[in-house]
Formats: sequence, C-alpha cells, structure tokens
Amino acid sequence: MKQILLVEDDITFSIMLKTWLSKRNFAIDHVSTISDAKKRMEGGPYDIILSDLRLPDEDGIALLKWMKSRDFEAPFIMMTSYAEVQIAVQSMKLGAFDFIAKPINPEELLKKINEALNQEAKPNRTSSNNKNVKLDYIEGTCEAAQKLQEYVRLVAPTAMSILIVGESGTGKEYIARLIHQKSDRGNAPFVAVDCGAIPTELAASEFFGCKKGSVANAVTDKQGHFMEANGGTLFLDEIANLPYEIQVQLLRVLQDKMIKPVGSNEEISVDVRIIAASNENIPHLLDTHHFREDLYHRINEFSIRVPNLRERKEDIMLFADHFLNDANEELGKEVIGFDKECMDMFRKYAWPGNLRELKNVVKRATLLAKEDFITADLLPAELKVENEVSDALESSALRDHDYEKKKIIKVLKECNHNKSQAALKLQIDRKTLYNKMKQYGIFE
Repeated sequence: MKQILLVEDDITFSIMLKTWLSKRNFAIDHVSTISDAKKRMEGGPYDIILSDLRLPDEDGIALLKWMKSRDFEAPFIMMTSYAEVQIAVQSMKLGAFDFIAKPINPEELLKKINEALNQEAKPNRTSSNNKNVKLDYIEGTCEAAQKLQEYVRLVAPTAMSILIVGESGTGKEYIARLIHQKSDRGNAPFVAVDCGAIPTELAASEFFGCKKGSVANAVTDKQGHFMEANGGTLFLDEIANLPYEIQVQLLRVLQDKMIKPVGSNEEISVDVRIIAASNENIPHLLDTHHFREDLYHRINEFSIRVPNLRERKEDIMLFADHFLNDANEELGKEVIGFDKECMDMFRKYAWPGNLRELKNVVKRATLLAKEDFITADLLPAELKVENEVSDALESSALRDHDYEKKKIIKVLKECNHNKSQAALKLQIDRKTLYNKMKQYGIFE
C-alpha cells in the first residue's frame, strides 16, 4: 500500500480527502503544519507528498526547498487556488512533480498521483538538476479559454473544415496544431502555409506542385503543399491574403479532392483536412468581393474564435511563466519568477500584440534580469506608460463616482427622498436612479 503524506490545515477538507484516498488503497498520514511534515518525513519514507501552498507556519514552497536540501526524492504535488497558480508553477521549477488547483477534482488528483507513482511524468517535468519547465500545453482557467478548449475537443475528431479567427499573435496556429494532434490524423503530416507570403505567380505550383520546366526555376518535379499534407492537415494561415484566382482553384480542389500539378495533364487524388485562419473580418471581404463566398462557406464548416489576451487576464501569468521557462532555457538563465509590481503591470496592460508580444517582453526582461525575480524596471516603456495612464483614469473614475454619489444623496434630501422627483431633478429615469443607489450603497 502506497504511503501519502497530506499536509493541509483545513481539517474538514483533509478528512474528506483522507477518506476518499483510503478507499482507493492509499495509506494517508495527515499533518497541518510544515514543521510537523518535516518531522514525519525524517521518521520514515513516503511515496508521495501532497501539500497545500498556504499553511500556518510556512508555505509549501519552503517544504519543497527543505526536501531538496535533504535529497528527499518523493514526488511532490502542490495544492493551490487558481489565484496562486503562478506561484505553483514556480514550485515546479524547484522540483515539484505537478500542481492541482482548488476546488480539487478528486479524479484529476488521483490521475496525477498515479502518474507520479508510476513515474509517468510529463516530458516537461523538472528535477532537482533542471529548473527549466517547458509547459507545452496551457489550457487556461478563464471562461473564454475553457470554451475554446471545449470547441477543440468537439471538432478535432471530425472531418470538418475549420476557420480559426482571432487577432494577430493570439496563437491561431497553435490551436490548429492542437486540433490536428487530437484528430485521427495526428500521426500524419501537418503542413502550415502563410498565404500572404506566396507570390501570386507561384501560388499554383506551391499549392499543387509542378512538372520540371513548367515554371521559372523548376529544375525538377516539385510536390505542392497538398501532396505534402496528403493524409494529414493543411493549415492555411491568413487565408484572406490568397489571390482571387487561387481562391477559385482552391475551391475546386476542396470540392473534387483532386489536384493537377502545373504543367501536367494528370489529376491526383488527395485526402487533406483544411484548417484556415484569419485575423481579418472575412464577411466584410465578401461584401467588397475580395473573397469568394462559396470558398468561405467551404472552409467554414466550423469556426473557432481565439480570445485575445485582454479577454483572459486570469491566464496572463500562466503564459508569462511558460515564456519565462523557454527564455531561461534559451538564454541559460535561472530566473524564478515575477515580482508583484511586475505582475500587476502585466494584468493592467492591454497587450495589443497578444501572446507574441508577451513572449518578447518576458524574453527581454529575462535577459536583463540580474536577480531571481523580474522586476517592473526591466519592462519596456510602453507597459509603464499605459499603466500610469490606467492608474490616472481609474483615479479619475473614482473621483467622478464619489461626486455622483454625493450629488444623488443631496438631491434625495432636497426632495424629501421622493424618488420620482429626485430622478426628474437629476434628469434620469427612476430605474436608473434605483440602479445607481444600489451601485453606490445608498439605502433608505
């Protein structure tokens, strides 16, 4: 029977978890402080350590560091709230096997425990000799991210053509690759094509291939993108940039599933799933006749919108940590994380360049960092300026709200608290007055 040490100060939760795990043939020892955990670990070996982050005497990070200093090798799983995920990711850099966010899904926890015990760690799992964790899959915790992942899960096993829309830098190609990996074509080729980078005169040969001598510089027969992706997925990035005449040819291929290389009279059958992406409003391009409506409907059997970073502020630090791990590995650094002021600035900034901009900012700051944590002074000027403007606007809004609240109270008194008269004097309707009274906590 495997021995688990549970370090948790919430007694009710501990009893529930201990009971649930005991029924699954685990032996559970429970302590509620870090000091007691150290004593138990010195007294005998455990197969796994399951610890809360916040504890009365110290935090789970301190226990993890102590374990490393004494070469305790038991897998360590950190339990934390969603708001503390960024700290939990740091724990993985210090050697934790994994973390799980509260409220805990018992089945998810059991899966992580079994993975740890069977040493089926993720490829990115860190060890005491490796502080760089590369999280290849970041699902995110916000509602928009969860909806995105649900769409991916639903559409991936199908044969439907997909149109992914979203701002530049949001990770549209990443979503396309994820869909490909989760489909039954996952072991077949994934070919990504930047439609805006193909010269018009070469587009046909690039997509469909060509015979030797049929186009300039064609010294041998050439396979096109459709043949390269045969049996797999062809990702057409920024498809709105395709020349109109190529749109016509592409539509025919999608309908007939046959291609004809340039300079050849032979048609070749192809089996390719199309995933397209665009940061433009394609319906608007239909109105201006820059994009074929029949092609739009052919590639848009299912559409997925990738949210921008402004819409998923809860996930900003998850991505920042991921990019920090990459930067540490690439630059040979060992930066642990971000200080509070830096994290606050990240959350306030609008990120017009989305994930691509965040990655660049983190990489630059990692290069400049001389201490364990990235500080606000290492960030580009545009982040600092926007945060100053944001703080000023917030302060101004608070002053405006304070003025409006005082004015409503004053007018109510002048009207002997007659709501109809007060609304008339304030030049708003009664419903708006009631809403503002509720907003400002004006009760009578």
